[in-house]
Amino acid sequence: MTKSTVGNPRIWNLEKVHELYEMYRDIGGFTANLLVKAVDYALDMYLDEDSTVFFAFTANLIATGLRTVISEFVYKGFVDVIFTTGGTIDHDIARSIGGRYYKGDFDVDDVALSEQGLHRLGNIFIPKEDYGPLIEKFTHSVFDEFLNVNERSITLGIRESLWHVGSKINDPNSILRAAYEKKIPIYSPGVVDSAFGTALFTFRELARTRGKKLILDVLKDMKELSEIVYSLKTVGGLVLGGGISKHHLIWWAQFTGGLKYAIYITTAYEWDGSLSGARTREAITWGKIKPRAKHVTVYGDATVIFPLFLLMLYDKLKDAGIKERKNKCFRHIINY
Repeated sequence: MTKSTVGNPRIWNLEKVHELYEMYRDIGGFTANLLVKAVDYALDMYLDEDSTVFFAFTANLIATGLRTVISEFVYKGFVDVIFTTGGTIDHDIARSIGGRYYKGDFDVDDVALSEQGLHRLGNIFIPKEDYGPLIEKFTHSVFDEFLNVNERSITLGIRESLWHVGSKINDPNSILRAAYEKKIPIYSPGVVDSAFGTALFTFRELARTRGKKLILDVLKDMKELSEIVYSLKTVGGLVLGGGISKHHLIWWAQFTGGLKYAIYITTAYEWDGSLSGARTREAITWGKIKPRAKHVTVYGDATVIFPLFLLMLYDKLKDAGIKERKNKCFRHIINY
């Protein structure tokens, strides 16, 4: 294990980014061509005034410095609705309150790592005390305070819970903080599959011994999402990775008539029939992407592809006079 920790990169001040775009366009083959197409489609999506942008990503990315890239993307207003996994909440909380995340190596022996008290997430190593116990202590503290200032029983949707957590985080690199400050709905349908979800369960059990009750209402989020999607004209989707966050995005997109713009960045392939590996075109058969949508699947590691994508996209948007965007505000759900 190296001593260096996973940092918080800033990538926006490089010069002559347009030359990078032109170089990839001229290469013309394979992933370079797909990446240029993704930038072009995203530019069209952001220049479309009717377009609402759904953004989905997986938790593993938040264990890396891409967390900062994503939070800045959110702060700049280029996201209207977020879909993610329970692990995202774990990593965002842990890293926001001092959890140590180290740069490691894929080939280190796992028995040795376990004996040293380290969790492995690919080539990211996390001390065990900086994950589950840290997240549980923080979560219990946040919701204990919340329950104490409310009635003896309180019912919250997942989005409401995540905004509340974000309001208690003091880290400019936090995605939960960014979603709370920008009032961007953030949905995590698999929230219980996480250290955060387990901490909510243990908190509920402890609260019961004091005669108090915390109820997590997942259907409340579905009600919010239905109110959002049926109010939209045009929807675009940007998806990093697969799994439940990807599916929740395209599932709700079908109720808008399908995505008009769809960009996937993934390492998964379609030969096993998995949702994670399904290319954009497959979603057309389900009504989740419009038949004449601008859609592309870019293959590659999002920690490499997404920063390059954003560098070129921001450069194109700057040429169009857009440095930041005012994200959509869904006033009918903002009751926190």
